[in-house]
Amino acid sequence: MTEQRRRAARTARNYYDTADADNFYRRLWGGEDIHLGLYGRDDVDIYSASRRTIAAMAAMLPALDADKHILDLGAGYGGSARWLAREYACRVTALNISHRENTRNLRLTDQQNLEDRIQVLEGSFEDVPIADGSIDVVWSQDALLHSGDRPRVLSEAVRVLEPGGHLIFTDPMQADDARGGLEPILARLQLQSMGSREFYEQTLAGLGMRLLRYDDHSDMVARHYGAVLEALITQRESLQQDISSEYLERMAEGLRHWIAGGQQGLLHWGIYLFRKPDFPD
Repeated sequence: MTEQRRRAARTARNYYDTADADNFYRRLWGGEDIHLGLYGRDDVDIYSASRRTIAAMAAMLPALDADKHILDLGAGYGGSARWLAREYACRVTALNISHRENTRNLRLTDQQNLEDRIQVLEGSFEDVPIADGSIDVVWSQDALLHSGDRPRVLSEAVRVLEPGGHLIFTDPMQADDARGGLEPILARLQLQSMGSREFYEQTLAGLGMRLLRYDDHSDMVARHYGAVLEALITQRESLQQDISSEYLERMAEGLRHWIAGGQQGLLHWGIYLFRKPDFPD
């Protein structure tokens, strides 16, 4: 593992394993999800918007059933894994680097009687402990940006997919022509860059994957982070009971940068669907 890869993994683990981060995401996202939501014209809450993203992604895939094995890369609290297991009875392996999040994932999975359908693995998505060609669907939501070696993550995703398998993911991306403006976001993430549409499409094409569909929802970036900021402001007095003021200040500042990036068109976000050919080209 390169030093850059180790540093990025350590940064993500250390951040999500803190009590402040855990309490913030648990309380504002409803304790199951840490990803962007799809909002309509109605006043939908963050949790419901997050559920809409999961449902929209599942609807893009060929029929899911109990015979399908899904690998969720960067699974967080496992909300998507449980939704998929409940709705389609499929098996899900939830791979995630944060011990604190994995502990909560296991507890919620047990409480919802889904432990026979979901396996929780603690580890990095840059070294996936799964055999070649053994997964039907690789799934990921807003996690790949944390990697210090995204080509390696994509290579691992393709490796574990069976021929004919699908890769479906979302990730906050920098616009292909972005020239500055993202420095505050990158500094907070301790990254030098984010992925882009050009990067994902060219890298996955080089790995033999075929792009089936991209649903652009870039307008949701400012909408989602705006909803989170509004919730933070509205609930701040309550949140301060178990989240430090310093964390909330930094979070509010970071959310404003994400909102600005979305409004200025510097950030893209959508749902990607790729397919691994049945036979090598």
